[in-house]
Amino acid sequence: MTGEATEETGPVRVFLVDDHALFRAGVRAELAAADGVEVVGEAGSVAEAVAGIGHYRPEVVLLDVHMPDGGGAEVLRQVRGKSGEDKGEIVFLALSVSDAAEDVIAVIRGGARGYVTKTISGRELVDAITRVKAGDAVFSPRLAGFVLDAFSEGPNAAPVGDPELDLLTRREREVLRLLARGYAYKEIASELFISVKTVETHVSSVLRKTQLSNRYELSRWASDRRLV
Repeated sequence: MTGEATEETGPVRVFLVDDHALFRAGVRAELAAADGVEVVGEAGSVAEAVAGIGHYRPEVVLLDVHMPDGGGAEVLRQVRGKSGEDKGEIVFLALSVSDAAEDVIAVIRGGARGYVTKTISGRELVDAITRVKAGDAVFSPRLAGFVLDAFSEGPNAAPVGDPELDLLTRREREVLRLLARGYAYKEIASELFISVKTVETHVSSVLRKTQLSNRYELSRWASDRRLV
């Protein structure tokens, strides 16, 4: 796996934010094997991220969208809201299992320069990091359309909110999205780093909140809201 960095500038300094330690370890190992990037720090919560970013002053922050204490949008809000912060110095690249329109739009509006999903390869991630550092906007396939819709004024503009969708927690949306794509409970548990029992609990909650009776109705409901 290779990347590019000039001798003049040195490797791109990267800070990793994700609440799953195993995932952070995997990304750190991938990037450590690459030329052109250097992981200078990591965090597993919003509070740790804000403190770590202030301390290490990275050039690019890889930012998870969903974390127990707030997530990527909250990290962006706190870091960019600090008085005296050079807002143009640190670049944020969202790295998430979620590819939902509302998640993409929220972090881009918050100031992230790109959004890639966790299905990205190590080589592609290094390329995305160097590109956002250079000023490019980088998105996984199909996600750029969400951003264009959100910032357009035409009839296809993304809705500001959905009262029914707002009843669901972020984790319930993630489970619903994978369920609607045909994932089995065990596969959803593996993808989201949770237990099968927890998946079952989330599905039951979604069924109750949406007043639907089975996964086929849930799939149609999710598709109508562009979650799939």
